[in-house]
Amino acid sequence: MKNPQPIELLLVEDNPGDIRLTEEAWKESRSLYRLNVVSDGVEALAFLRKEGPYARTPRPDMIFMDLNLPKRDGRDVLQEIKSDPVLRYIPVIVMTTSNADQDVLKSYSLHANCYISKPLDIDRFIQVIRTIEEFWINIVTLPPR
Repeated sequence: MKNPQPIELLLVEDNPGDIRLTEEAWKESRSLYRLNVVSDGVEALAFLRKEGPYARTPRPDMIFMDLNLPKRDGRDVLQEIKSDPVLRYIPVIVMTTSNADQDVLKSYSLHANCYISKPLDIDRFIQVIRTIEEFWINIVTLPPR
């Protein structure tokens, strides 16, 4: 592990089962991390902009975001993040059930840092999270907060 401070992760996900699965997968992590969870696009932007109840939240080092979110679609949130001069440097990993070419292309055109189709198998999902951890936390140099 190259970073002695906990990595701040933001999960933007509305499916309780996927939230639990992600939490369980990160518990297997060897990295120090803090996982914050919001369940819709409006909450995600409030969290990132430190509005209302999120005034004291830490800036995330990475964002994991589903595309199909209530209140404000993940594509809209991604566009807001990547067009904001303060937030645009935070890596956004799109994790969604969609394999549709148009979703992949749209996400990358909005400057997603990577696009991952969520595996349905729990063991494969945990393996994906471990691979993300190895690459994004142990190899990549993340932007400073």
